Amino acid sequence: QLQLVESGGGLVHPGGSLRLSCAASGFSTSGFTLDYYAIAWFRQAPGKEREGVSVISSSDGDGSDGKTDYIDSVKGRFTISRDNAKNTVYLQMNSLKPEDTGAYYCAARIGGGSWYPGHYPYWGQGTQVTVSS
Repeated sequence: QLQLVESGGGLVHPGGSLRLSCAASGFSTSGFTLDYYAIAWFRQAPGKEREGVSVISSSDGDGSDGKTDYIDSVKGRFTISRDNAKNTVYLQMNSLKPEDTGAYYCAARIGGGSWYPGHYPYWGQGTQVTVSS
C-alpha cells in the first residue's frame, strides 16, 4: 500500500515562500516505483471544495521528470517537481497570497495525471498553509 506524507506547511506572510514535500513509501506491495505514479497537489480552504493546484505526470520509468500543469491562479508562482531517487515530490510556492491558505494534500495514481480527486486512490494526511499578515 502506497503511503504519502506531506510536510513543509506553516504560517507565512503575503509574498513569502514555502516548499511542500510529499514523501512516498510502501512500493514493495505494488511493484511500481514512484516514477510510475502521477502526483497531484490539492488544497482545501474552510468551507470550500477541494481543488487541484498542480499535477505532475508519471515518468513511466524513462527517467523524465514528467509533464506539469497548474491552475491559473498559481501559474508563475508555484512549481511542482519530483525526485524519484528520493521518492519525493515537491511544491515550491512563491509570492504566496492569503487566498492560497488551506490544507494541502498530495495524491497519487498510476498513469496519467488528473484534476479529479476521485481518480486518486492514495492520499496523504495534509499539511496546513496559512498566508496572513
